[in-house]
Parts: sequence; C-alpha cells; structure tokens
Amino acid sequence: MHAFILAGGFATRLWPITERRAKPLLPLAGQPLISHLIDRIPKNIPITVSTNEAFGEDFEQWNKNQNRDGIKIVVEKTANDDQKLGALGAVAQWIKQEDIQDDLLLLTGDNYIGFSVKDFLSHATPGVSLLATHDIGSKEQAKAFGTVILKEDGKRIAAFEEKPKEPKSTLVSTGCSLLSSEILPVLLEYAHEHPDNVGGIFEELLQRNIPIECYHFEEPWFDIGSFDAYLEATNKLVGDNLLIEPSSEIKNTDHNGAIVIGAKSTVAGSSLRNVVIFNECKIEDCVLENCVIDNNCTLKGVDLNKKMIREGTNLNQKL
Repeated sequence: MHAFILAGGFATRLWPITERRAKPLLPLAGQPLISHLIDRIPKNIPITVSTNEAFGEDFEQWNKNQNRDGIKIVVEKTANDDQKLGALGAVAQWIKQEDIQDDLLLLTGDNYIGFSVKDFLSHATPGVSLLATHDIGSKEQAKAFGTVILKEDGKRIAAFEEKPKEPKSTLVSTGCSLLSSEILPVLLEYAHEHPDNVGGIFEELLQRNIPIECYHFEEPWFDIGSFDAYLEATNKLVGDNLLIEPSSEIKNTDHNGAIVIGAKSTVAGSSLRNVVIFNECKIEDCVLENCVIDNNCTLKGVDLNKKMIREGTNLNQKL
C-alpha cells in the first residue's frame, strides 16, 4: 500500500496567510496541518506528498523535521493555479510514473481527521474501495459539501450529491479514501478526461457498478477551506487554553478562548480572545478577538476583530 497526499492547491480563499504558504503547512494547534495527518498514518506505509513549484522547497524543509522515514515530496512543474495538472491528474501522473499497482490511500492535505488511519484500514474489505465519512448533523451545513447516501445495509454507498440544495444526507466525504488496486485502471482512464475532479472518480465507480464502502467516524474532522473554518478548528482542538511555544512570552495580558502563540513572539499589556499568533510577532497594548496574525508582525495599540493580518505587517496606533 502507498499513501498519496494532495497538497498542490493555492488556497486563495485563505489569503493573505496562504499567499506565500501552502495550506497544508498552516500551523494548527501547534504543528502544521499536514503533520496531524502524517501522525495518523501507520509508519510502515510509504507516503508521497504532491505539491507545486511555488511550495516545493517549503515541503522539503518541512520533511526534514518529520520524525519518520518514507516521505517523498513530488513537485508538479506548475507555479500558479492556471498551470496545475488537476488533483486527479496529479494522482494519475504519479501512478503511471511510479508504476503503482498496490492499494492507494488517498488523502487531501487540507483536511484534519481525528480518527486513526489504522482503524480506517482495518474496516476495509479486500478488493473494495473505502471512503471515510463524517456526519455533520445539519442538512443546512451539508449544502456546502459533497454528501454521501448509503444503501440499506448502512455500509455500501448508493449515491453522491455535490453541494446539494436539498441534501438527503448529513454524511459528508472527508478527503480520505482507500482505492483498491483493481480500480486504478479506471482512475487513469477517468483522470484523462477529468483531471480536476478527484471526487468524480467515486461517482464513476458507481456508474460502472463497482462497489464502494463507507467508513463512518465520530472523531473531529475539519475542512480548512476558509478563515472561519480555520478558527473553528483551532478553537475546538485547543479549547479554552493557551498554547504557547517555549521561546515566546506573554505578560500582563488577559486571554480567553483558544490562544495559540508561535515561536519567538511576545505579547504584553493586551487582551486576546480566540487568537492565533504566528512566529516572531510583537503585540503590545492590543485588543484582538477572532484574529490570525502571520509571521513577523508588529501591532501596537490596535483593536481588531475577525482579521487575518499579512506577514510583516506593522500597525502602530500609539505613534
């Protein structure tokens, strides 16, 4: 078995904090989002991470700090979104170049999954593909996702709905699947015509009467697709706690909710509520609520709510 993680998107909806950073490398509750994913994959499974030229060096540097062997970075020769192979196209190219003939654990690098991949794999039926799903419990929220409809046995998948106006299910696909080696030729064929539609391969399998089974989990899951989703994931994972790197300092500051402070940052005389502060920032006499502050920012005397602050920003209201 091989694991393949898609990490080649440009995440424009999260700019400016993803303007110079791949979304899977965003810090989440103390470590990069993709590292949470890596931690859940059994160490005997080789991992390939697919990204683009803009972030290739960043992923190589990230890989040097991982406490496991067997991670390979594959870089698409694309420097912007218009040149991309497409998610499924990237998978297909890798399968052909590496002559992959084993089962494929396919994951999206911008999703947080709280379940054990080992447990996920233990529920697989040999020769049958398996898709991880999460019940978000709200048909209104389900409108923003791809939903899954099950057959009467509660295990096999009957149909999919892509961002339905009137969802029939609150089960959503979570960016984690096991593709049986038997269906890889179907994937290659489908990717040739639909390189951007990675989710479409599952609909294609159903069209061909190839069974797909469902793995349902109740552990946390987050699709980090927006500012609100990023803060929600942080709030739920960190809770009402302060998570601060040892090299940073906070003094004379009230803090409530989830507070995450990266390395070599200082906060003084401020009020924080649900705030993520990246590395090497200086915060003084500020009121920050529901904010994300990127690296190397200096803020003095500002009152901000629901803001993402670009790397290197200097705001000083005390001048």
